[in-house]
Amino acid sequence: MSLDPQKIRADFPILHQQVNGHPLVYLDNGATSQKPRVVIDALVRYYERDNANVHRGLHALSMRATDAYEGARARVAQFIHAADPAEIIFTRGTTESINVVARSWGHAHLKPGDVVLATEFEHHSNLVPWQQAAQAAGATLRYVPLLGADGEGGLDLAALDTLLTPQVKLFAFTHISNTLGTINPAAELCRRARAVGAVTVIDAAQSVGHGPLDVREIGCDFLAFSAHKMCGPTGIGVLYGRRALLDKLAPDETGGGMVAQVTYEGATWKPAPERFEAGTPNVAGAIGLGAACDYLDSIGRAAIAAHDDALVRHAMDRLSALPGIRIIGPRVGQPRSGLVSFAFEGVHAHDVVTFANEDGIALRGGHHCNQPLMRKLGLASTSRASFYLYNTAEEVDRLVASLRKIQKFFAG
Repeated sequence: MSLDPQKIRADFPILHQQVNGHPLVYLDNGATSQKPRVVIDALVRYYERDNANVHRGLHALSMRATDAYEGARARVAQFIHAADPAEIIFTRGTTESINVVARSWGHAHLKPGDVVLATEFEHHSNLVPWQQAAQAAGATLRYVPLLGADGEGGLDLAALDTLLTPQVKLFAFTHISNTLGTINPAAELCRRARAVGAVTVIDAAQSVGHGPLDVREIGCDFLAFSAHKMCGPTGIGVLYGRRALLDKLAPDETGGGMVAQVTYEGATWKPAPERFEAGTPNVAGAIGLGAACDYLDSIGRAAIAAHDDALVRHAMDRLSALPGIRIIGPRVGQPRSGLVSFAFEGVHAHDVVTFANEDGIALRGGHHCNQPLMRKLGLASTSRASFYLYNTAEEVDRLVASLRKIQKFFAG
């Protein structure tokens, strides 16, 4: 099954504009994706018809809002094949989801002498929380190394065998690197961690909207992602956690909505997921996320993955022909996600992005919240083009033409 990006583009109002006199080429999907009309309409419909606080309300609007909010939870559970909607916790995004685990699980389980394991290409959102948790507990944070001068070899799985000792209590890793495009063997990593009794946390921000994902097949304990990278609204995300683990965790935030009983002397908590959703939730965001799940499944996530793969192969082939370019991550012909990061000798990534913008092309330039990785690779920054279901091969060609102009300008 293949998709028609031209037909899909009609669903995205924002794409039908010009930037600096050129049709917009949006290649910054790794930072945030655009939103289809059906998601926008779902938000408008909620605010125009059903806007009310959820749970406990007995009037019509509150009951409709509650049904829509909990319906979105069930839809997300279906989207990632969770066993129970109660395993879906709504958060502000991937960052908050990982912090919930680091604070709740980390506080309860980490102690001096324990090890938290991560990888050398983690986004700061799946790195800094573990630095803080390990420091607070007196535990040690270690990293699975990368292979290759450009990170082209992926994780050093032989080193992982040595690193995964019984002292490792938690293994946090990204499903897809937001800078390298590397696709980690998530199920295998979870299996190896489980063999030594380690809990697993997956950052799925770059993967969940780009291909099929089944948390039970992967076998992870926790998984985090954001709606805004998968055609949904900003400000809403998901923490998936196995019910057996969630029921044993204390909440990391307390207040209204998550309590069962409160006295002047103390309080007791509701079961998951409500115990982790203190205060008024982002009802509209959850509804918009549910609409995004419907939209992506109407296209077919296998088809989206195939489209991403075709685009990145075309991009790698065209970019590799440019003189003086350094592409990091998997090589041409190797599996990689739908993004490519690159650097030109003597040209800062911010200059590349600024000049590309003059041609109506939206790229991302900088360290991509991967400062330790950049230092390891000897780079200050890279430019990144990241693709999605509405991008076309012609847009890749426009990018390459713009990069040739940029090179010519800086070469004098």
